Amino acid sequence: MKKIVTVCGMGIGTSVLLKMNTEKALRALGLDGDWEVEAADIGTARGVARTADVVFTSADLVDEIGTVKAKVVVIRNFTSVAEVTERLQELV
Repeated sequence: MKKIVTVCGMGIGTSVLLKMNTEKALRALGLDGDWEVEAADIGTARGVARTADVVFTSADLVDEIGTVKAKVVVIRNFTSVAEVTERLQELV
């Protein structure tokens, strides 16, 4: 199973919202059985990203995540299932 980590600065509201929208997009694409999604704050994300395949985050946090093997993908609008779906389609 592949892993996506959704990251925001505080790790409370925004990353959970992005996690939920990522799960909706995965279901819509029929990929929900292939991926697990975890929400994290920026401090936790550095460690969690080491075991992830993909990190979804905002542009301002990309540098803070640092160098990880995961593909880091910028999401501009965390509330847009359409944008998340588009980014997922680019990955698969």
